Formats: sequence, structure tokens, C-alpha cells
Amino acid sequence: MKKIAELLASADIKINGNRAWDIQIHNPKLFARVLSKGTLGLGEAYMDGWWDCKALDQFIDKILRAQLDKVIGWKHLIWLFLKACLVNLQSEGRAYKIGEHHYDIGNDLYQRMLDKYMTYTCGFWDDGAKNLNEAQMEKLDLVCRKIGLQPGMKVLDIGCGWGSFAKFAAEKYGAKVVGITVSKEQAELGKKMCAGLPIELRLQDYRQLKGQFDRVVSLGMIEHVGHKNYRDYMEVAHRCLKESGLFLLHTIGSNNTVFTADAWVSKYIFPNGHLPSIRQIGKSIEKLFVMEDWQNFGANYDKTLIAWHDNFANAWDELKKLDPKKYTDRFYRMWSYYLLTCAGAFRARDIQLWQIILSPHGVDGGYKRV
Repeated sequence: MKKIAELLASADIKINGNRAWDIQIHNPKLFARVLSKGTLGLGEAYMDGWWDCKALDQFIDKILRAQLDKVIGWKHLIWLFLKACLVNLQSEGRAYKIGEHHYDIGNDLYQRMLDKYMTYTCGFWDDGAKNLNEAQMEKLDLVCRKIGLQPGMKVLDIGCGWGSFAKFAAEKYGAKVVGITVSKEQAELGKKMCAGLPIELRLQDYRQLKGQFDRVVSLGMIEHVGHKNYRDYMEVAHRCLKESGLFLLHTIGSNNTVFTADAWVSKYIFPNGHLPSIRQIGKSIEKLFVMEDWQNFGANYDKTLIAWHDNFANAWDELKKLDPKKYTDRFYRMWSYYLLTCAGAFRARDIQLWQIILSPHGVDGGYKRV
């Protein structure tokens, strides 16, 4: 107990303190659980009500800035690292697992948590967006402008979600869009949302893609591809892109190449997820693409996640009435922990958000940043 208190104090966190980021202990077995199970134990203990914190985002921000995660999570990180090295966790046979586990849990949840376009990626707040809807429209418009989208262009969206980009690009820019997802729920609702527009949404793995497109975008999908498959993923994007085209890759990124996903996040939120590093992306595009532009606006994800959590919390009573067996108190604690701890991780700059512009042969005269 004393050693734990000293560790937390080094991050300016007090046990049973009165500040928003201080941890409140309800079960004295918490510390043994965390020491034996690392970050997995910390998250599961929160789900079980063993501890609380008024501001989880601030708590995690302080934990990561003090690098305490490296103290409490190493055993389980080693296992995840070895597993990722030995097994292709994102093989074609496993491709639909993430859709079933995360994206298919309920459109009712996502419709209440996300913006009007149902965009489940980082919003862009740097140009003065006042709310989530504005931030997501700014991001979608930024993507369209970065790829020089023009009316009539045919665009491939790898990992289209509920079709937010496709809908925006078709409505605002007159584009024709083909989008793919591994989530049945996303595909079903997305087709309804995009009805009447020149959009085709498919339930399909990226490895099976064919055809040629003027532009390719992928917003928040490569995080599910896995480091063993990055080259295959880039080869698919390359073969689907016309010689004069542009490919915009939007991804959460890791500061380290030797990256192992958080054990709790891997078990409860994004199974088999893996965040690419700069080195891994660079290696995967060699002899395929010229890197034209690379922008980092990871701090924007902090605001996005907080907005999602606010929407989720405000809609909780309604969700419980819709499905009390699914939306339990334990689910509320799990989902809050996911959103708020991720917000803290982006705030601490422990993880990043990148938009990368790639071209097959280099843009004549150079790419002009938007």
C-alpha cells in the first residue's frame, strides 16, 4: 500500500484524495489485483466498482505522463507482444471478429454517441469548431480538400463505417463512393443512411477489393490491419488507385514500433488491434507510394472522445430503457472507462492521430498542403 501510494504521488495522485483526478478505493484488494494483472486488472477492477475517480481522463493523463503504465503493465504487455509476433491476429479468417465484437454491439448506442453523420473517427477542432457536429464536418471536408475531390470522381473508402465520409463526399462534392466494412450492423444502417446517393457499401474484407478509383481514403481502419499485414494493405490500396490518384490514410499512431496494445482495451474494446508506428508505415509504402504530406492532430482526439462520452452519458437513461439486459451498470462503467482513458492517453500525447497523403509516383510540381 505504501509503495503504491508513493508511485501515485509521483504522478500527483492521492489515494482517497479530494481532487477530481484522485483515486477513491472501495476494495482494499485493488492493489494486489493491479500488481498481478497490470492494466487489465486496473480496468476490470473499475468495471467491478472496486475504485472510482471523478475525472478518469485526468487520472490517466497523469499516470501516462509519469510513465506508471510501464510499471504496472509489463507482464501482460510481454504476452501480447509475443502473441502478436507469433500469430497473424488480423488474418483474413479473423477479419470479421472486430466487427462482431465492437461495431455490431448496437446502432442504438452509436446513433446517440456520435455526430449526425455517425463519424467514428477523430474530429477536427483546430479551425474553431464549436461542437462535435461541426468538428466532424470540418474533418470530412478537410479529407475531401486534401485529396482534391471533384464532382464525378470515383472514391474507394476502406473501412467506411456507417458511410459518413461516403455520404458527405457524395452530397457536398458530387463524388461516387464505394465503401467496405466488416460490420454487418454498419453496412445495414449505412445503406439506409446513404439511400438515393451514388454510394455502394459492401460487407467485405479489404484483401478482396478489385477495381480502379480516382481516390482512395481509409479513415481509422488500419488500426485493425496488424503489422503482419501492412504491406498487403498498402498493395491493395496501390492496385486500386489510378496512376494519377491520391490515397489519404487517417490513423491513430504509436510513438513506438515495438507496440503492444493495452491488455484491457484488447480484451474488452478492440480485440487484436494494433497501432502502426512511423517506421512501420514507412516500410509498408516503400516502392509503392511517395509520401506527400503527414499531419498530426492527435490532441483533437481528446476533445472528440470527451464529446462522445458526454453524448453517451446524456443518453444513458434512454439506452437502459431500450435494452436493460445489454446496457447494465457494468457496461456503463466499461464504456466510460474506454472513452475517458483514451481521452487521457491522447491528452498525454501517448498516442497520435495522423493524416497521411500518398501518391503512386509523386505529384508533379509537389503536393500543396491544404
